[in-house]
Amino acid sequence: MTSETLHVAELRSLLQELASNGESHLAEVEADLSQTTTLLAEAIEKLGISFFAIHNAVLAQQKALDVMLTAQNLSETEAAQLEVFRQKIADEVGTAVTGLQFQDLTAQLIARIVKRIAGLKELLTSLDEYGDTLNHASSNEDIAKLLESINQTLRFKSNVLTTESRKSVSQQDMDSGDIELF
Repeated sequence: MTSETLHVAELRSLLQELASNGESHLAEVEADLSQTTTLLAEAIEKLGISFFAIHNAVLAQQKALDVMLTAQNLSETEAAQLEVFRQKIADEVGTAVTGLQFQDLTAQLIARIVKRIAGLKELLTSLDEYGDTLNHASSNEDIAKLLESINQTLRFKSNVLTTESRKSVSQQDMDSGDIELF
């Protein structure tokens, strides 16, 4: 076995192991993100239903309370204090519902991550294919050409992946941006 042959075998092994291990780990990440998306969507749906039920119950309670208070002739101070409580409840329910609506933005970000993972898996597959083309009879010049071809392919596919995955969600936190309530 010559040193030239040893390098070809090592390069082939490196490319194939990198592709195999990378694809395996990315498949796990992709599956975890998919499960996270499903669990998040189900949790948000249930929370949304609960918040609407709470909101409707509070509205019904407020109407009943208004009828009772009208009969009691409250002072202006007592009526103002009840209005403060009413507004606080409405504000808190609104804030909670707004928070739930950010699930859509989160789902968009996760979808973008999954798309990037698919692109990385494709990149790794191309490395594996290059590993298959190496053979023990390759010359140093052939190996240099192959490495340059690998670099060109990686740059091209990376640029395509970057272009296709332009950031579509610019929201950085839940305190900024415009989300309309239901």
